[in-house]
Amino acid sequence: MDAGWRQEGRVAFQVGAAFFRPQSRMVRDLGVLAAAVQRRYTGALRVLDVMAGCGVRSLRYGRESGADFVWANEGNPELAPLLTENLRQLATTIPYQISTENGRRVLLGCGSRQDYYDLVDVDGFGDTMPELPLALWATRLQGSVYVTSTDGRSLTGHLPAQMAGRYGVVARSHPAAHEQGLRILLGALHQQATAMGFGIQPGFSFYTGGTYRVWARLIPQRRARAADYGWLGYCHGCGEYQTLAWQQLGRATCATEGRSLTVSGPMWLGALHDRTWVKAMAAIAQDWHWRDCGQLLDLFTAEAQMPPYFYTLQAIGKRGKLDVPKRSHLITALHDHGHEASATHINPEAIKTTASLAACVAIAQALQGSRMVQ
Repeated sequence: MDAGWRQEGRVAFQVGAAFFRPQSRMVRDLGVLAAAVQRRYTGALRVLDVMAGCGVRSLRYGRESGADFVWANEGNPELAPLLTENLRQLATTIPYQISTENGRRVLLGCGSRQDYYDLVDVDGFGDTMPELPLALWATRLQGSVYVTSTDGRSLTGHLPAQMAGRYGVVARSHPAAHEQGLRILLGALHQQATAMGFGIQPGFSFYTGGTYRVWARLIPQRRARAADYGWLGYCHGCGEYQTLAWQQLGRATCATEGRSLTVSGPMWLGALHDRTWVKAMAAIAQDWHWRDCGQLLDLFTAEAQMPPYFYTLQAIGKRGKLDVPKRSHLITALHDHGHEASATHINPEAIKTTASLAACVAIAQALQGSRMVQ
């Protein structure tokens, strides 16, 4: 390969002066797989990459996902020659378009012209709330949006006033705050879609390295469920969580200690991932021999229907005054006691389970006791 060229998946590209993180390859791999599923489900794949950078995502959607058309837009006009050089590889396979306009203007124009896309990818820096409603306006019904936020301090509850102003959400800090970040993004998409007369269904949600990425489909409003949108309460005393509907906010107290809960929301409380969608992605990953993606997608499948929070092993050990057992052993023990439980991709030292924290502590103590007897 010539100097200055990189290889990722089935494509070669140059980075030049564009921002590019090799460590984010998994995010791009998941997008490529989900886009391939999108094409299988709907029979078409018109892609709008709103913040294309060097164009690697646009190129991969065209080459690997089987896109019928790709529009690569980058707000920095100085990157136009780089985009042109990289996307030249698509010239003999599919039609494509390159532009260097403000991303919000592009999305607004698509909506006003009724130029709708099967996939709208918005991969920006910091807070992407201003782009969310515009991205939905550019998405066809049954199409998908793939959005990013790197505004972790706000999403995890460290800047509550800022979140209230930008998202209309109260975000508070607690042990499962990184999952909260994904759910706030999904909740914002849900709220905006509802205002348009539609609903959303997450395909998958992914937190990695301070980046929050969610893939969601635009669906008819009749298929949306009101119970998927609400508030999450956390008790700093006993460490337990509760989900809350708006009618319960006036009496949001801990059932164990009677103290007021720390409440965040509104946010998405439904599944983080669509199991059917994720399994379709996993089947493609297996065909392509993408083992790392396959393992991650298996974890998505396991955690998909779990409650909208997790318990850290550290919290279980601290409250039980014990050496925490291996996560896999604790999950097996929870299953043996009739609880649902899984690992979570969000935190390698945490579990998602239908059991209470108190039950997790008691089961962990029993595990430790059995090891001591042996």
